[in-house]
Amino acid sequence: MRDTVAPPLCQADSRARDPETAAAELAAALRHPHLGLVLFFCSAEYPLAALGEALTAAFGEVPVAGCTTAGEITTEGYGRGRVVAIGFDARHFAVSLGLVTDLEAFDLVQAQRLCDDLLADCRRHALAPIAEQTFVMTLLDGLSSREEQVLATLDAALGSIPSFGGSAGDDNHLAHTHVFCEGRFHGEAAVVVAVNTRLPFEVFSTHHLRPRVEKLVVTRADRERRRVLELNGVPAVEAYARLVGLAPEALDAGVFARHPLAVRIGEDYFVRSIQRVNADGSLSFYCAVETGIVLTAMTPAPILEDLATTLDALASRLGPPSLIIGCDCFLRRLEIEALGQQQAASRLLRERRVIGFNTYGEQHHGRHINQTFTGVALGSARG
Repeated sequence: MRDTVAPPLCQADSRARDPETAAAELAAALRHPHLGLVLFFCSAEYPLAALGEALTAAFGEVPVAGCTTAGEITTEGYGRGRVVAIGFDARHFAVSLGLVTDLEAFDLVQAQRLCDDLLADCRRHALAPIAEQTFVMTLLDGLSSREEQVLATLDAALGSIPSFGGSAGDDNHLAHTHVFCEGRFHGEAAVVVAVNTRLPFEVFSTHHLRPRVEKLVVTRADRERRRVLELNGVPAVEAYARLVGLAPEALDAGVFARHPLAVRIGEDYFVRSIQRVNADGSLSFYCAVETGIVLTAMTPAPILEDLATTLDALASRLGPPSLIIGCDCFLRRLEIEALGQQQAASRLLRERRVIGFNTYGEQHHGRHINQTFTGVALGSARG
């Protein structure tokens, strides 16, 4: 166990494949008498039930929450097949956890009750004014297709309290994603974490995509399944393949990462990332789509330059960060890997003290978005 002279936030990760060994390594790095929460992100390749039991045993009475990933952001930068964790010191953070187990039935009444309970719990141990010095992080089952409903209702219940988060991944298998709370992993669920702190912080989101002139109109869609059947009156896969100048059979995740589509709301563009091509010629998306929306073709600007500019601006406003918790879309990582910039990206993430995971979708102030880097930057203790 660490001594009591611990920083507000501690970070650790493990490459060990054995759950008990991985949990023991994390506990050795993070445990101290004032540990108030452990937040972790893990590869879905772990035997999840065993990992959950090991983490619960390793941290005892300390609350533990987390999710599976599509890649990890570790103390060394990008990683795969690992578990990474953050320890929150209770002397600097009042934290409360909530679990939503029925995303389909989650409505505004339930959201208000959940948020009231979380904030009341934080208020009992508050270290700073709740309204000004609290943020909320949400981890969601990334294949649930319920993100929009859950996030909109949570945002309405939270009012002015800033929120962010990420959708759990499963190492790009698109089969089963999980969140962790109350001692075990859950599917079709969400974990909501309310954090009150004296530390300066800022919730943020950025992307490196710029609009082109080409537009595609969704002329037929299956909203419930997030499928677009037709674009501009022709089969969706045919229209998209024509847009990017490839044969339909050449479309894959790498192409989707380099040639995204976005919805314009006001002056801002929100990416609607394509998940896969279906046998019927339709396209499945990670975000909500419906008949009548206009999708704008987007083109990438230099991805690491945009991220560095964003992180440097945060540091100029908050001071050197204690930590940045990052939710980084897995399609961004695919683009970085295709560009051969993994080492440069890892160096940037390491130098800026980023810990987090690659997601199947990001969340920012109640919106479900794609192909962004979204998170919270936490400054250092004042005085």
